[in-house]
Amino acid sequence: MPDVLDRGRHVHDLWRDPNLLFGQACGYPLITNDSLALHVIALPIYDMPGSTNSDATHASVLVARANDGRNSLSDYRDTRAAINDPQSNTGMNLFRATLAPIAEMNVFFASVVQTGSHRASVAAVAAGDADIAAIDTVTYATLMRHEPDLTALLKVVARSPASPTLPFVTSASTSIETIAALRFALQQVMADHCLADDRAVLGLAGIVTANVDALAPILTLEQSAIRYGYPDLR
Repeated sequence: MPDVLDRGRHVHDLWRDPNLLFGQACGYPLITNDSLALHVIALPIYDMPGSTNSDATHASVLVARANDGRNSLSDYRDTRAAINDPQSNTGMNLFRATLAPIAEMNVFFASVVQTGSHRASVAAVAAGDADIAAIDTVTYATLMRHEPDLTALLKVVARSPASPTLPFVTSASTSIETIAALRFALQQVMADHCLADDRAVLGLAGIVTANVDALAPILTLEQSAIRYGYPDLR
């Protein structure tokens, strides 16, 4: 086991490291990018405001400045959107799926800026550098807890369709025996009374053992946007 968590590299590099033992990945690139060779271990169940703690799903909230005078999602046509990453499920794919029914003619926003993180997208909207962003409910609940002065500047305009939570993963080169051990360890973590406070900090209520097939609803949301004639968030 590694002695410490690796926070020094970009997540896309970590996901491609054949020595990756345990991590958490975004489901959208995992099922749409063939260069990601990862095994899905399990899906987390969250107990956070805005999350569904009965299963391993969550959603995104579309947030804007509280005082911008707009009232509905359609009012944000021709405004500026912020996304954390074009390969993000909650920051882009769910954003696109929410807009697709009203987008029309393939273009909705005047511009789309990439910020690099959900927190940076929230900050961009709050500062007036963007007008709207999609933030996953777990991240947004965490920001409400730890940075209330920041989220107080925002309002929730809409909520996206539900989607599988970000899976716990390991490298595709990890042995079957190690994958079984990782799943057992996660189950023990979720049941250990001594770790109750740690789980509460992370908003973790449990796990569902899963494989990559559990992420199929993410692809369904992409295909739905394409059918609406809105293949790209723009």
